[in-house]
Amino acid sequence: MLGGIGMTELIIILVIVLVIFGAGKLPEVGSALGKGIKNFKSSVSDEEKKKVSSDKDSSKPIDPDK
Repeated sequence: MLGGIGMTELIIILVIVLVIFGAGKLPEVGSALGKGIKNFKSSVSDEEKKKVSSDKDSSKPIDPDK
């Protein structure tokens, strides 16, 4: 199972996508979907890095002499 989607549901979804976009457009659709997922993952990881670095900065003691 893929996140609650069984094999039958996955096949039905793929057939519907094939009917809507046609066989010629499937590589383009797959490529666009892959790029979108890659961009989303990089955005999420960038935000997590920013959050971690800001948490580290806020945990530093403040020097009153400066």
